[in-house]
Amino acid sequence: MSATAPVRAAASPDPGSAAALRRLRAGAGRRWLLWGVLSLTVVGLLAIAVWLARGHEIEQVQRALERDSLEAVQVLRERLGRNLQDLHGLGAAPADPEAWSAGAARLLETHREWLRLEWRGAALEPRAARDSPFHTPLPAEVREAMAPELQRLCQQASVQGEAIYAPPSFVLRAGGLGREVMTLCLPLQDGARTQGFVLASYTLDELLRLLPTSLTRGQAVAFTELDGTRLALHGAARRGARLFVAQQTLDLPGAPMLLRLEGGRPLPDVFPNVLTALVTLLSMALLTALGLLARDFRRRQQAEAELAEALAFRKAMEDSLITGLRARDLQGRITYVNPAFCAMVGYTPQELIGQSTPAPYWPPERAHEYGARQALRLSGQAAAPREGVETEFMRKDGTHFPVLIFETPLITAQGQHSGWMGAVVDMTAQRRAEESSRASLERLQASARLATVGEMASLMSHELNQPLAAIASYASGSLNLLPAGAGGDAATARELRTALERIAEQAGRAGRVIHSVRELVRQRSTAPQAVAPRALVDAVLPLVQLQARKLGASVRVQVAPELPAVWCEPTMIEQVLLNLARNGLQAMAEVPGERLLTLQARLPTAPAGPALLEFGVADTGTGMDAPVVERLFTPFFTTKPEGMGLGLSLCRTVIEQHGGTLVHAPNLPRGTLFRFTLAVADAP
Repeated sequence: MSATAPVRAAASPDPGSAAALRRLRAGAGRRWLLWGVLSLTVVGLLAIAVWLARGHEIEQVQRALERDSLEAVQVLRERLGRNLQDLHGLGAAPADPEAWSAGAARLLETHREWLRLEWRGAALEPRAARDSPFHTPLPAEVREAMAPELQRLCQQASVQGEAIYAPPSFVLRAGGLGREVMTLCLPLQDGARTQGFVLASYTLDELLRLLPTSLTRGQAVAFTELDGTRLALHGAARRGARLFVAQQTLDLPGAPMLLRLEGGRPLPDVFPNVLTALVTLLSMALLTALGLLARDFRRRQQAEAELAEALAFRKAMEDSLITGLRARDLQGRITYVNPAFCAMVGYTPQELIGQSTPAPYWPPERAHEYGARQALRLSGQAAAPREGVETEFMRKDGTHFPVLIFETPLITAQGQHSGWMGAVVDMTAQRRAEESSRASLERLQASARLATVGEMASLMSHELNQPLAAIASYASGSLNLLPAGAGGDAATARELRTALERIAEQAGRAGRVIHSVRELVRQRSTAPQAVAPRALVDAVLPLVQLQARKLGASVRVQVAPELPAVWCEPTMIEQVLLNLARNGLQAMAEVPGERLLTLQARLPTAPAGPALLEFGVADTGTGMDAPVVERLFTPFFTTKPEGMGLGLSLCRTVIEQHGGTLVHAPNLPRGTLFRFTLAVADAP
């Protein structure tokens, strides 16, 4: 009887325990009610405190912005007053245009807000002028258009005997941009008599930059007209939930404007000190109540927290892996995938879990092979190799990529085999590295072949020098014998003489090219010379024009005569120009319509570093495709059936040995442009 009593007690419900459970549930209900009442009370009080604090901080921000606007106006007035004093000092200088221009230049170096300073006589006749070195000068047509307004302004200033500002006017610049310009007219008076005028043109955007950074940091400062039209803007307002605006009048004689400040501020998140105490007391009361309520749930929460931490740790560890994880049951269905595997194949977990043979990431052409291998694995007849299996997967977008798979059996706590866990490694980066290494090896082999070709070129140059010298000698001898045997046909004699001169000239040039190639192969360079750019172009122009006439193309030369000379080995640079020109003409051979080859030389638009001169060869051909561009300068790469693929590679080598660069770009709207640079001869 004693042995069975505990069993019966355990099997039957205990009335005391049931009552305690009811009391616990009733107490929990009362505690939740207390929790709700306290929460609503505290939330209401906090909302009131936040509303009051928000209004207070908005008022403080607006007041601070008003103070900043007053300070900005004061700064501008002081700076304009000092500028007026400087102009007075400039007007008191000796009546010498050169001396006045020198003084104006010194002032413009320190006043970036000025575009132009002018000195005019009593009748507004120009005496001297100076443009700012920091800005683009005003075009002549703009100054002519502003002349009537300036004449009216100066007449008014002479009558009033003080400086007057003209209303701002918009001046259009290149590219569709422009700036607001305001002109100041200062009369130079000797008693009641006006001796002349000093005109100072202001740019409003630079005038705003005179403000201290403490006023413009995080705020937008703008000049506006009295009706609100914006004239100039500097800075940008800080992003925020609300935009605050303050404006002050800058009352300039003749040109009143408004100075507008815009500042963005986020919604207030800091309470004033008076409300902080109230919020602190309410928070302490709330924390006390929460502590009493949380004591009953602490153990349960602790257990749940430990379980959640264990689950979060495992999930974080699985999610942090760059190796894809895939689990399958004994039937081959996918039961688990980690984010790395999903990112690898491009499918979501919902699209993969539950999928069986064939898997979505299997290439269709290899699905039968993969299915047979999986069936063999699941049957237990073949174990997964320890070194892994290299295979191929397919992403959702259809692209294939190599993978390495390691699989191991999944064993439950009871020791039962429940499936397979696979680790999948993306081998794309490794394959790319292997391809890069292979490409580097190919480039080394190409360099070796290039060295062999160089030796062959050196040998051929040695064998060709004597025949070329003989051709030059025979041509010279023919020229010497021509006057005695020309007969009476003077025109034929002249044509024959011209042809012989061309033969001798080209034979000499071929000898120089061979000599230069030999020196290039030997990694030596001849002494550079100072050569005019036009001379380099003219040296190859007859040959280029001859080939152009055969193709029905025209040749345009764009070389300014005032360009400086360049340091180079003339023969090699002429050969580069000739090679690029021939390539351009060949690219236009099958192009319908206009065929234009342009040879140009100019100074770079944005020079950097040493002084350089830029040469260009542009055609109107079909352009180049991306695969051709990638291998353009690769030795032995050519698109011509008869070509060796060494022309552009040798051209780049020649230019780099001269310290320049050879690049290419599309010649819009059609064709290709090759550019290379050479050092200027008279550069310091």
